[in-house]
Amino acid sequence: MATKQMKSYSLSEMKDKYIGKNGTVEREKYEYELRMDVLGRMIKQARQERNLTQEQLGQLIGVQKSQISKLESSTNSATIDTIIKVFRALKAEINFNVKLEEQFMKLA
Repeated sequence: MATKQMKSYSLSEMKDKYIGKNGTVEREKYEYELRMDVLGRMIKQARQERNLTQEQLGQLIGVQKSQISKLESSTNSATIDTIIKVFRALKAEINFNVKLEEQFMKLA
């Protein structure tokens, strides 16, 4: 009996097929939500490593516990200013790379 060769797909091909190609509204939304999810997990992990509660971290940066909870669960978008305040309060280094007209700018 002949075996049938199974085609394999890369992650990029799967995202293109099921989410949308790069540049489409659907794909941009997916990528944004993914980045926010990763950022939220990083904030939570750093907070827990510092043995801080959400309330304590909120007090350090002047926001309510609910705001920290929303950041960690990526249920809202945060400003860069808020993200920087959170990581500074956690004594964690954060770097942003911005590509502007084919040149990278580093924000720290």
